[in-house]
Amino acid sequence: MSDHSKVAYQVMWNRLISVVEEQAQALVRTAFSTSVREAGDLSAGVYNAKGEMLAQAVTGTPGHVNAMADAVGHFIRRIGRQNMFPGDVYITNDPWEGTGHKHDITVVTPSFLDGKLIGFFACTAHVTDIGGRGFGADANDVHEEGLYIPIMKFAERGEVDRTLMSLIRGNVREPDQLVGDIYALATCNEIGHRRLIDMMREFALPDLSGISDFILTNSRQATLERINALNPGKAKGHMRIDGYSAPIDLHVELTIEKDRIVSDWEGTSGLDKKGINVPLVYTKAYACYALKCAIAPEIPNNAASLAPFETVAPENSIVNAVFPAPVALRHVIGHMVPDTVYNALDQLLPDTVPAEGAGCLCNFQLSLRPRMDASAPADARRAEVLTFNSGGSGARPTLDGMNATAFPSGVMTMPVEATEQVGPVIIWRKELRPDSGGAGQHRGGLGQHMEVGARIGHEFDFSAMLDRVNHPALGRRGGEPGGATTIARSDGTTMQGKGRQFVPDGEKVIMGFPGGAGYGDPADRDPEQVKRDLALGYITPEHAAQHYGLSDADIAETLERANKGEDF
Repeated sequence: MSDHSKVAYQVMWNRLISVVEEQAQALVRTAFSTSVREAGDLSAGVYNAKGEMLAQAVTGTPGHVNAMADAVGHFIRRIGRQNMFPGDVYITNDPWEGTGHKHDITVVTPSFLDGKLIGFFACTAHVTDIGGRGFGADANDVHEEGLYIPIMKFAERGEVDRTLMSLIRGNVREPDQLVGDIYALATCNEIGHRRLIDMMREFALPDLSGISDFILTNSRQATLERINALNPGKAKGHMRIDGYSAPIDLHVELTIEKDRIVSDWEGTSGLDKKGINVPLVYTKAYACYALKCAIAPEIPNNAASLAPFETVAPENSIVNAVFPAPVALRHVIGHMVPDTVYNALDQLLPDTVPAEGAGCLCNFQLSLRPRMDASAPADARRAEVLTFNSGGSGARPTLDGMNATAFPSGVMTMPVEATEQVGPVIIWRKELRPDSGGAGQHRGGLGQHMEVGARIGHEFDFSAMLDRVNHPALGRRGGEPGGATTIARSDGTTMQGKGRQFVPDGEKVIMGFPGGAGYGDPADRDPEQVKRDLALGYITPEHAAQHYGLSDADIAETLERANKGEDF
């Protein structure tokens, strides 16, 4: 290949990444659900005619896009190439052929150029409601978790299947939101298709075979070079987390060998009775993401750069749940996969990976209704409100952890204003949680305090999706644990970290989201950094004295300077 051709293909590769980013941003702008518009819980990608992912949008979550990398192959197999036409749009929420649970809608659109099938666009978005028991861990099998949409045509030759739309609308609690999201997904794929055709005509490309070979060959080569530069070896990692009613043990054996890295989850806990089980496609997505972040972070994600990171797990373990296991909260366990991988990788690549963090998102959903025990105001109404929140990330080998930041999902915390406008919800408090970051040479990121209730005249069911109540994030290299999750009603009633729980009119749910763990011995932390944390309110005087040995005189001086508004 000539240097000129290489330059041209590199330009096209960058254009493809821009195309899918525009695709994702179009979804953000047009989606109805706040989980998409505000939190960015979505993904978008472009694929060649074989169904191999060529590029993914920067906007989106690794759980979605890395799982979606395998999805288009399922669509090709189910629909059949002979049944694909210009103007078609395909849809599913199959947990095992999509992205892991029914609350993710995946839409795939074939791209045609001059009547020839040249590739596909795909996108995924988390929807607020899909029917059934609602978004939560309480189902006993996948059938209870909502409406199932097998891989099928949402539209054929530009004509939407009205019967399908009627069935969807009749089985969900927020039909306008859901149908609006589906149309947004289809539209963002169409935008991607238009931009792709513009690029192909500009470069006089008859198909994507040339650019596809260039992307996949170079990505695979670059990834293998990174892997083969590492010392071969094996190491085991373990993490214990809350589970639903009993603790869950995640075990992984990581093997670095020529041309591949394998994560083997033998020994991990078996299936749970409730909906926290994880389809293998989702486990694979986050195990791969963790390794790519540590080993080859700057190589763009595509089919070839993901392939050398292999994942195996025993069937019917909690990280390889098969049909009909309940899987609605597969993210709670799945988001713990990267830190478990890092517990092993730290033994093979010291001073590379962070301490454990909050892991899973601190999500909850409120199912609100007019109070049933007394008369309610005339304007009281039913609503489903889902909110995404974050604990702290783990401290890094050379830096503090990030406050209220979702690692590994990358999902953004929802603004209070956006949450309150979709239903009769009041967020009474949302602020950083002092002392929740684990002490260390580098401090763990802080979690949050949050208090939520409903407007007068409403009661609600609160579906909790929290972890680290009993098993906080653990430090690395002498770092201390992060703060544990707390949850209770304002009347003092204890609440569980997972499950649907009733909250009467006038009561609030009070939560403390977990902090990330520390990295390194707290005695080695720069005293000036300790004083800065104290001045900013990240730690209390008691914490500064107990964990960092700051003297009473230094504490008093620091607080005095802070009260005067001095910089630290």
